[in-house]
Amino acid sequence: MHAQRLGLPVRAGPSRSETRRLREAAFAMDDVRDELMVARATDGRLVRRPVSPHLQVYRPQITSVLSIMHRATGIALAGGTLLFTAWLVAAAKSPDAYAAVAGFIGSWIGLVLLFGWTASLVYHLLNGIRHLAWDAGWGFGLPDVHRSGWAVVVGTAALTVLLWIVAFAVR
Repeated sequence: MHAQRLGLPVRAGPSRSETRRLREAAFAMDDVRDELMVARATDGRLVRRPVSPHLQVYRPQITSVLSIMHRATGIALAGGTLLFTAWLVAAAKSPDAYAAVAGFIGSWIGLVLLFGWTASLVYHLLNGIRHLAWDAGWGFGLPDVHRSGWAVVVGTAALTVLLWIVAFAVR
């Protein structure tokens, strides 16, 4: 044993073949994949590994929430782009088609959709800039990650409201 010659502590425990025999005895496994679910606890006894926990177990963190929101806003942008395309096609088609789409967009539900699309666009832009900073190697410290995440959230709210105030003032 090299560890004994160097004066290092020797790990006490069963050999590999003994571990395999213990696993097979402790956990009758019908499938080879089950063997991957067996591990040792800190006290050395064999235990079954848990299946990966569900979202209900984890407390949401700003990093995970913003990551999910980035994907969700990407989907919302695709949906908003369809509405924008419908508006452009209607404008090219006829005055009646344009009036119908413009009427929908000007309704309360259309304005809610536009507001959501604007918020998605601003969020996706700001979070994309944040990701570009990460790509450049900036802001990887945990305090920086949290600070930039909250800056994206606050910036999204502020810029979205500011854009709508300007849009209604110009109108």
